[in-house]
Amino acid sequence: MEIAKDAKIYVAGHTGLVGSAIWRELKRQGYTNLIGKTREELDLCDPKAVDDFFRKEKPEFVFFAAAKVGGILANSTYPVDFILSNLKIEINIIESAHRHGVKKLLFLGSSCIYPKFSPQPIKEEYLLTGILEPTNEWYAIAKIAGIKICQAFRRQYGANFISAMPTNLYGPNDNYHPQDSHVLPAMIRRFHEAKVRGDTSVTCWGTGSPRREFLYVDDMANACVFLMKNYDDEQIINVGCGKDITIKELAELVAEIIGFRGEIKWDTSKPDGTPRKLLDCSRLFSMGWKPKYDLKTGISLAYEDFLKRLKEGKFEQGRF
Repeated sequence: MEIAKDAKIYVAGHTGLVGSAIWRELKRQGYTNLIGKTREELDLCDPKAVDDFFRKEKPEFVFFAAAKVGGILANSTYPVDFILSNLKIEINIIESAHRHGVKKLLFLGSSCIYPKFSPQPIKEEYLLTGILEPTNEWYAIAKIAGIKICQAFRRQYGANFISAMPTNLYGPNDNYHPQDSHVLPAMIRRFHEAKVRGDTSVTCWGTGSPRREFLYVDDMANACVFLMKNYDDEQIINVGCGKDITIKELAELVAEIIGFRGEIKWDTSKPDGTPRKLLDCSRLFSMGWKPKYDLKTGISLAYEDFLKRLKEGKFEQGRF
């Protein structure tokens, strides 16, 4: 599908990690008519406000990157917030997109939708074939619902709504909150602060044995625009890099990049989460898309962004 450079494009969640990367990528590719609303400007949990927005703006294309997200601790502590907020946001945006004639919508899910003990690498058809990882099932169930809502609108109304499943993402505008962040940004902050304090050790959660895949967010953004132009299927599609790493190896790499020379300890009383999570991205790769950033380069760029935000005082302002 061709997208005119002046097409009206709404990026839901444009200030977040993924949304801001999609915004940058669209700008880079020459798109000039982008719409973004902050939480203060538009409450996505408010059905009337969302419907009024779509009625007034009438976007032609929607990149749906808005969500309430967080790591293991946040998911375990606030299960009601994670399932209800995400369900409300999904219903409001998808229903309004259909009602007001959006040509195409790309919904972003998460690799946590797949069963905890999926065969590896994880193929798209493994969805709903086993139990979820308990530490983030509230978020996962909400994301699965979003996928199914998109599929339902395709089947009943012929709406061109597609769903992409990203692996673990990181990069500029990530969340570095001490309690609510994901593993990689949490490590960046923890190792940096330990280095500044002169600590002799850093303690990480779990055993360090689980394997995870990480994709630099600008690669994800490029894939999203690629899929918006080239993918028109009800089936979900995975987006990743095709390689994974143990959490122990990740910690050692982050420490090396940041320059922390102390000991890395592991608190085995804390949960590991899913043993392994590597996406099978052969369908996307067969379409001609591949990521550009290797993990070491990506983490180095993410650390530069962390230092920039730290220097600007963003963390003191509560902007993690």
